[in-house]
Amino acid sequence: MANQNKFSLALFRHLDGRRKEIGMSMKILAQRSGLGMRTVQRVLSGNEPNATLNTVLSIAHALRVEFPMPREIVSARLVRREQAEQKATRLASMVQGTSALEAQAVPKEALLEIREEIADKLAAGSRRRLWSN
Repeated sequence: MANQNKFSLALFRHLDGRRKEIGMSMKILAQRSGLGMRTVQRVLSGNEPNATLNTVLSIAHALRVEFPMPREIVSARLVRREQAEQKATRLASMVQGTSALEAQAVPKEALLEIREEIADKLAAGSRRRLWSN
């Protein structure tokens, strides 16, 4: 969340710098973006770090600033696999905890095998099961 706020503030500073660079007043920017002047002031001053995407895009469009299309940084398959491994780790630890309660500790190697098997099944199975809690 901290990185997201840093990014937002840097973006808002950039937009305000652009506004100043082209000599556009806040009032004109508000009119051209179709937003209220207080909204524009709060966003560009960084006092509205959770501004909606539509608000930011309206300001950017009025300033003739374009954003590149978002791009994936990892494949969808890798995202699903990471989720499967995280969930498998949680589920395997439940098995370990239950076994410990029954005084039957699961050897570490067996636990790793269980985790890997669960992850494989989750990655290959239902998307709903993969992403559910």
